Amino acid sequence: MYTRRHILASTLAAPAVLRFGIGTAHAATTLKISHQFPGGSIDSGDFRDRLCRKFGAELAKRTGGEITAEVYPNSSLIKTNAQFSAMRKGALDISLYPLPYAGGELPETNIALMPGLVSTYDQGMNWKKNAVGKALSDFLADKGIIILSWVWQAGGVASRSRAIVAPEDAKGLKVRGGSREMDMVLQTAGAAVLSVPSNELYAAMQTGACDAGITSSTSLISFRLEEVAKSLTSGAKASYWFMLEPLLMSKSIFDGLPKNHQDTIVALGQEMEVFGRNGAQEDDTEVAKVYAKAGAKVSELDAATVNKWRDIARDTAWKDYGAKTATAAKLLKLASDVSA
Repeated sequence: MYTRRHILASTLAAPAVLRFGIGTAHAATTLKISHQFPGGSIDSGDFRDRLCRKFGAELAKRTGGEITAEVYPNSSLIKTNAQFSAMRKGALDISLYPLPYAGGELPETNIALMPGLVSTYDQGMNWKKNAVGKALSDFLADKGIIILSWVWQAGGVASRSRAIVAPEDAKGLKVRGGSREMDMVLQTAGAAVLSVPSNELYAAMQTGACDAGITSSTSLISFRLEEVAKSLTSGAKASYWFMLEPLLMSKSIFDGLPKNHQDTIVALGQEMEVFGRNGAQEDDTEVAKVYAKAGAKVSELDAATVNKWRDIARDTAWKDYGAKTATAAKLLKLASDVSA
């Protein structure tokens, strides 16, 4: 039995068709799953890491060991921002990836963190079964990426000083927003912005390069930002910040697999969505406990405050995004048609 290491030791990954061979019996293969989040075990730790491990374990079980998976947390295999491009090229098999991180390469992906566009988990998950879900999936497939699991996460704000609840609270602070569009909203509110992946937020806040960071509840916990924060704004009850962090797969790798294994991967990806949603919502509640225990002041958002952020977003980020490309305009229109 040959592993990828034996076949092509000099590369990160090899096309699945080479690993399986053509017209031969299926050999065992190992898919590499990369993500930026802290590693743990299948039973404990960041739910996004656990989702990847559960996916890999169940994949091996259902394929009788013909396909296994190795999980590489902490961007230990490929740097965070390079993972999307690596999947497009077939150099990485799978990643649980914050989709708007690909915005520099494909600006259309910033629809996945459009402030105020998604306000509930139900609304976000309804994208999948509505026209916007098909349009986004088709767009990504055309670019070499397949969505396996739709995972949405609400977000909050960790701040080194005063709480950022309403837009006016951000004035004069250096804030990480998480996407170009969120940065536009923050700048309109009077903040300076910092563009870093969430796994670099701790260092940025610790050194004072960043005053506050907006990210998912899970990242607020996993990256231990309570150690450098005095205030938390929770998105548990309402939020203007929802990010799509799906489990993605390289289309070229997927297309090289036998049909029965493709079907298994698709079915398993859909099943993981329940685990993903539960994990995200549990962390929306847990994050307030973690920060309160660390001595931080915890604030919450309400619908009226969320609407203030959304009003700014409509006049700035939404307009800017919709003018980027015809596909961006289409995605924005279709997403706006999905009710909360």
